[in-house]
Amino acid sequence: MKESGLVRTVLPVLLLAGAIAAWDMAVRVFAIPPYVLPGPGLVAGALIGDRGLLFDSLVVTLTLAIEGFALAAIGGIFWAVVFNQWRVVEYSFYPYAVVLQVTPVVAIAPLLLIYLPQHLAVLACAWIVAFFPVLANTTLGLRSVDRNLVALFALYKASRWQVLVRLMLPAALPQILAGLRIAGGLSLIGAVVAEIAAGSAGAGSGLAYRIAESGYRLNIPRMFAALLLLSLAGVAIFAVLSALSHLVLRRWHESEVKEER
Repeated sequence: MKESGLVRTVLPVLLLAGAIAAWDMAVRVFAIPPYVLPGPGLVAGALIGDRGLLFDSLVVTLTLAIEGFALAAIGGIFWAVVFNQWRVVEYSFYPYAVVLQVTPVVAIAPLLLIYLPQHLAVLACAWIVAFFPVLANTTLGLRSVDRNLVALFALYKASRWQVLVRLMLPAALPQILAGLRIAGGLSLIGAVVAEIAAGSAGAGSGLAYRIAESGYRLNIPRMFAALLLLSLAGVAIFAVLSALSHLVLRRWHESEVKEER
């Protein structure tokens, strides 16, 4: 298992190193100007030289993404439980949740910026894209509970609340955590889209705004540096949520239990 873990870590690192080397070689061999494609050295220089500006913007974007994710997690799980307990509510509201999901957030963002302050508009966009995966996965998990166990709880005269808390929610945990992993990355995407829309309206301070601003100024190395920070932020969010899922499920669920050899 240790060897397998080492291979899974080393191979992506080697692939990344090869890609950076190929990128640097292509820039040097074809003499590509920095305003078209900067080399890795220039991007690293922009990352260091503009670190204050970029990291301040990263904090703004990450804060909004985390706030949107938290609201989506609470709202998605709450409404999934409500839908599970009262089907008439599900039949009434679920179609509108689907409408919210299928409407592109890039089209909603400019509208929200008209009616809401910028912070709330960006937060709403992050929430919109992250809400549905939590709702859909939690709903699926609650519906997938073993019917024999539900019948057993009914046989022992368990209340509706006891069935929900002691059986349905624990059984739905794998699906809930899977939904949270998806929602974590989507909340960052929603915040970025809204920040770009806010930036085009002449306001903004997040990392996506810095990318747009750098593009207007043809500061391409700083664009790449900001994009790199965004990618690392998305990877960090996914890694944290994956670690949380592993900690919760490692002792009892097949997806996380180590295979015996």
